[in-house]
Amino acid sequence: MLWYPLRVPATVLAAVPFVLASAVILLAGVRLARYGDVIAEKTGLGGTWMGLVVMAAVTSLPELVTGTSAILVVQVPEVAAGDAIGSCMFNLVILAFLDFRNPKPLSATIHQGHVLAAGFGLVQLGLAALGIVAGARMPVIGWIGLPSLVFLAIYAFATRLIFIYERARLSALAEELTGDIRYADMTLRYAIGMYVAAAALLVVAAAYLPAAASNLAAATGLGQSFVGSLFVAAATSMPEVVVSIAAARLGALDMAAGNLFGSNLFNIAVLGLDDVLYWRGGLLADISPVHLVSLIAAMVMTAIAVIGLTYRAQHKRFRLSWDSIGIVGVYLAAVVLLWRMGG
Repeated sequence: MLWYPLRVPATVLAAVPFVLASAVILLAGVRLARYGDVIAEKTGLGGTWMGLVVMAAVTSLPELVTGTSAILVVQVPEVAAGDAIGSCMFNLVILAFLDFRNPKPLSATIHQGHVLAAGFGLVQLGLAALGIVAGARMPVIGWIGLPSLVFLAIYAFATRLIFIYERARLSALAEELTGDIRYADMTLRYAIGMYVAAAALLVVAAAYLPAAASNLAAATGLGQSFVGSLFVAAATSMPEVVVSIAAARLGALDMAAGNLFGSNLFNIAVLGLDDVLYWRGGLLADISPVHLVSLIAAMVMTAIAVIGLTYRAQHKRFRLSWDSIGIVGVYLAAVVLLWRMGG
């Protein structure tokens, strides 16, 4: 009897480490959401602030690692830019998925304070688009494009302003919050220790995802902009997916939404940091105009989310509310356009 070696397709071999890393992120992300909710209750920071700053910074670290590696090691700025911008689109699709799982429209369930983060995100995305359009005509400080420095300043200002808003909101609801203690049997110190452990595990696993996703996408022959905007962005957004869903299951919808809007703020700040590391000149001036598709799509999707949060529809005819349908529709249109443009 003759035996022939089993030939495993290269795509399957490339998918194995991707699946394993995703499984680790799944386990760590569930714990991260749980202990983040405990910390929010024990400290009185609130779900929005916890999601916007702490959760968003941790779950967006893969974008930071990917951008740093793409600029300094692999020297593919298209992937760095595509990852940061594409992740913004993908995060808003996660928002639509949370709406799909929620009985009521998500925009009517979470509070309107998220409009602040969404609004600041729109400013960042608009400035990024302006930087690409202006190209070499955009002023630089040293080798760093002016918009990139503004990205970082906006992130710092936004987190401070939203903290002030959240503190005032929670102060007005102090009596209600005092009566709703869900984690009386858990200490703050224990919660922080478990949160840090889960965050470390998630970051290590998520930092490995971009390489696995890039290897998986290489066989397709697609352009770097397309791969960065879709494949790598989806891979590095896996922590946002897991943490947001886990937070939603715990009933911490404001933390889940804050994580997504905050991650978008952080992602564009990462784009600014990428520019700082890009010694050849302004990063936005050197990348492909194809990224304008992702930027404009992310702006439209964010604007739809803001309209939904303002109107706050109380019913939905389908499993998705009208704003989520619009968000998903814009994302799919952007994917098709990126593919047709060749990325």
